[in-house]
Amino acid sequence: MLNQSYEPISICSAKKAIILLLLMKADLVEKKEGKLIRTVNQSFPYPSVIRLASYVRFPHKKVELSRKNIHRRDNYRCQYCGKKATTLTIDHVIPKSRGGADSWDNLVSACISCNNKKGNRTPEEAGMKLISKPSKPHHILFIKQYLGTIENSWKPFLFME
Repeated sequence: MLNQSYEPISICSAKKAIILLLLMKADLVEKKEGKLIRTVNQSFPYPSVIRLASYVRFPHKKVELSRKNIHRRDNYRCQYCGKKATTLTIDHVIPKSRGGADSWDNLVSACISCNNKKGNRTPEEAGMKLISKPSKPHHILFIKQYLGTIENSWKPFLFME
């Protein structure tokens, strides 16, 4: 479901999308090819992407700072060696003992060996380099990961093309 400005808002069921379309509260942007919704007298295209008819103000969705969300943001990879490890830890880029905060900009996923190697030092002092600079993720990142496989018709609206 897109806002009137074509900004992705959420994922909704086909049933909800059809109700919004029939009540003229939304417009059909993309339909699912080869599928129809049939009634006794009519048939309607099966909605894949809908856009709300009027702009709805939503507070910016906040992604909660948690261990699970940090690992998701970092794609379950160590941010120092790039290894996809089964047991990951959370590392403070600037150690807590030196004033490092528990924030999106200071926490990264790290494998146990890299976390032990870095210890209570900054990456520069330990001679280690971060693969990517940590930052607060956009909620669209989590919509993409929640979906698993993404329909091709959704990709332009999720900024994937």
